[in-house]
Amino acid sequence: MAGKPKLHYFNGRGRMECIRWLLAAAGVEFEEKFIEQPEDLDKLRNDGSLMFQQVPMVEIDGMKLVQTRAILNYIATKYNLYGKDMKERALIDMYSEGVEDLGEMIMHLPLCPPDQKDAKIAQIKERTTNRYFPAFEKVLKNHGQDYLVGNKLSKADIHLVELVYYVEEMDPSLLANFPLLKGLKARVSSLPAVKKFLQPGSQRKPPMDEKNLEEAKRIFRIK
Repeated sequence: MAGKPKLHYFNGRGRMECIRWLLAAAGVEFEEKFIEQPEDLDKLRNDGSLMFQQVPMVEIDGMKLVQTRAILNYIATKYNLYGKDMKERALIDMYSEGVEDLGEMIMHLPLCPPDQKDAKIAQIKERTTNRYFPAFEKVLKNHGQDYLVGNKLSKADIHLVELVYYVEEMDPSLLANFPLLKGLKARVSSLPAVKKFLQPGSQRKPPMDEKNLEEAKRIFRIK
């Protein structure tokens, strides 16, 4: 019996949160080993646990996996969230990359200099309503199915719903003109495993605040 996956990262969203979401949606319990000091990161680097000297790192099935996409693809394959054939996987990857493009902009927002923050928020809102959300709304409209690919839950749906939550944290009105995305959010959020993850007290992390940001900078020695 394999043990629970163990996630190595700091106690915040960052690049690990999409991995937490995917594991949770798959109904997989996981442990977290938080990096709390720069020395914790040094230890992982020095003992050879981090192939490229960086986290996130997930211990799963006897492996120490790094690189976010590699981790996500392994989990999605293992738990049948990655389509039934090459064509479906290509679509899932394409949609997931689109989610990642907008998600990266949102993730980096706390690092934005104060005098540039308003412009960056305006750019994110514009991209959300004119580029990314319309594209996903169109996919759902064109095939009229419950999920993005193959009418079956995949990692693309989970990543997209996670992104929708982040966009709503910024401005709930941005979802107003996308009824099919609203429906997808409701559908995925009501799945028992996801519903549990969305409850207070779960391993889901809150939005990055100033304190969290300073903690991450200290751990990762970011000036």
